[in-house]
Amino acid sequence: MENPVNTSALHTKINDVIAEVGKVVVGQDYMVNRLLVGLFTNGHVLLEGVPGLAKTLTINTLSNVLHLDFQRIQFTPDLLPTDVIGTMIYNQRVGEFEVKKGPVFSNLILADEINRAPAKVQAALLEAMQEKQVTIGEETYKLDRPFLVLATQNPVDQEGTYPLPEAQVDRFMLKVYIDYPQKEDELEVMRRMSNLHFTDEVKQILSKEDIFAIRDAINQVKVSETLEEYIIDLIFATRFPKQYGLDKEAEYIQFGASPRASINLHRAAKAIAFMDGRDYVLPEDVKDVAYDILNHRILLNYEAEADGVTTRDVIDSILRKVVINK
Repeated sequence: MENPVNTSALHTKINDVIAEVGKVVVGQDYMVNRLLVGLFTNGHVLLEGVPGLAKTLTINTLSNVLHLDFQRIQFTPDLLPTDVIGTMIYNQRVGEFEVKKGPVFSNLILADEINRAPAKVQAALLEAMQEKQVTIGEETYKLDRPFLVLATQNPVDQEGTYPLPEAQVDRFMLKVYIDYPQKEDELEVMRRMSNLHFTDEVKQILSKEDIFAIRDAINQVKVSETLEEYIIDLIFATRFPKQYGLDKEAEYIQFGASPRASINLHRAAKAIAFMDGRDYVLPEDVKDVAYDILNHRILLNYEAEADGVTTRDVIDSILRKVVINK
């Protein structure tokens, strides 16, 4: 690294953030890690899990640890696109229309239960997520940096949910599945929340400048040419599985991962390496984030559903069969 002193200080701050969030959230270290990966690589994160798994609490707590503007949008069936991005309102006092900006004009957006709202509202986030700008009326407004959407959704087979369009899902860098906590973790959660004096107050640790410094440091992390080719092979195996000896999986894959997958896998692996205290990427870093990068970008057909084959099963096979060319 060019500046080891600064890098050491940044690592300390990252550990402080994790410890501070851990004062409130128990047993969700994996979720916290992936939220930080998204924050440090400018990638949006989608969390999926049944209600009650502390998805919203974790994002709320993380936002309190950061010196960033934060807005929560509760997605409901009656939400309108203007409730998200804003609209033009008529000011009678001055006799003209003026812009009333929506909650999307913030650094950190919690899109809570994003699949509870119809497609038109979900689509209202598209321009903001991809272009980092919003158009209201005839004017286009740039969003502040950093800008990050952290969304939660309930499993799509639950009542009252609308599946996100593929185009929007692909704009999330990571899709993280959240499972029930372990016994000992849930015991600790129960004890904490049963204490009427429990407080969820945390200290602010990371500033915008710190986040940009961490992004610059991650940018300096080295990825060997061999590993870069391995990343491309993993992505191409989702599109042309037979070329990689994945004949059985080829029967189940309808569409493979888009080029966003290779870009995001490269960036996320560098973030994992940096957060682990290294300035170089290992194959394990790539495999570590492969599931979260790919599980929403591989579309399976009805035959896979009939045979009980999941996207995770397909990714397992890809990671087993695709080898690193040395």
